[in-house]
Amino acid sequence: FSIDGVGPLRDLLRITEGILGGQANWTSFAVGVGTLAAILLLKPYKRIPGLLLAVVAATIVVGILNLDSTAGVKVLGPLPQGLPSFALPMISYAHLGQVIVGGCAVAMVAFADTSVLSRTYAAKIRAPVDPNQEMIGLGAANLAAGLFQGFPISSSSSRTPVAEAAGAKTQLTGVVGAIAVALLLMFAPNLLKDLPSSALAAVVIAAAIGLFEFADLRRIFRIQPWEFWLSMACFVGVAVFGVIPGIGIAIVIAVIEFLWDGWRPHYAVLGRVDGVRGYHDIKRYPAARRVPGLVLFRWDAPLFFANAELFHQRVVEAIAESPTPVRRIIVTAEPVTSIDVTSADMLAELEHSLIESGVELRFAEMKDPVKDKLKRFELFDRFGAANFYPTIGSAVDAYLEEHAVDWKP
Repeated sequence: FSIDGVGPLRDLLRITEGILGGQANWTSFAVGVGTLAAILLLKPYKRIPGLLLAVVAATIVVGILNLDSTAGVKVLGPLPQGLPSFALPMISYAHLGQVIVGGCAVAMVAFADTSVLSRTYAAKIRAPVDPNQEMIGLGAANLAAGLFQGFPISSSSSRTPVAEAAGAKTQLTGVVGAIAVALLLMFAPNLLKDLPSSALAAVVIAAAIGLFEFADLRRIFRIQPWEFWLSMACFVGVAVFGVIPGIGIAIVIAVIEFLWDGWRPHYAVLGRVDGVRGYHDIKRYPAARRVPGLVLFRWDAPLFFANAELFHQRVVEAIAESPTPVRRIIVTAEPVTSIDVTSADMLAELEHSLIESGVELRFAEMKDPVKDKLKRFELFDRFGAANFYPTIGSAVDAYLEEHAVDWKP
């Protein structure tokens, strides 16, 4: 019997109902179990092509005993001869919405699957992965498939481990496989007509067993529990609702996590530590010396809408907690990698309120791309180019000279 896949847990329930209802084909089950057992038994012997031998043996047994007609074993059947022909897909306006929604869903799943698999298998051989190249490859392959009446193309969490188990090492495997399939379709379409579907299922199951990474889950739980629960939420989402909703749930949770981390980033007020180069967090170095009348404030995150107000609040608090009356605050902006319109408006308001309080606002170590954004937001000239210092040391020296403060760095 067969079912329409809607999600692993619901699929399992429907399979159980089918078995209890007497719909199972135990001959097919036996063929699949035998194939799986052969694959697993031969797996330790690297020189023996266990996958190939097991599938060939299952095909021969089904063909000789004629199990497809005598026992109802489902087989692949004869393939259509020849290669698919070129055709421009015609989509009616009535179906356009469904095609767009479905295409976006397929694209999301394809990229997610390809991204995960490429990183996983590249890590095993310490090879670099370029997500942009992955996207270009997926796009080109799917354009070609669409023009030749093919299915959407992606990597496969079942076929990839099968290929690895068979000894595949490079992308050339896909080229050889494509050529082999083309030759099969053109010259021997009936060669695999007796291949049982249960044997193919056994191949996928055997390959999928190696995908479980329980050790990695334990490691993630130990070092970063939040990411462990994120992976569990994705797993439960896929298991209960299906692949696309599960990936959607994972993306939403990941975005929430990103915003949460960005909303409450680490920040520090810096001081000079004798015997140590540079300026450091006074909370970690309580003996750090602070420059009289100066606050060195470091913000360890991009500035964007989620944390703009918090940045303003933390700056005001740092000024209020200074042991000496503050004349100037220097934002050490090296960790700030980006800034948006909301945070730019906040900086303008902050500068205005600081000026009214008699406090000068300066910046040190700001990255050039961030300065470029301030120029587009028309804030760079407002703050003054001279008020952006290349290093914290030069910013401190300028303060000491301009305000005649007697303090040795």
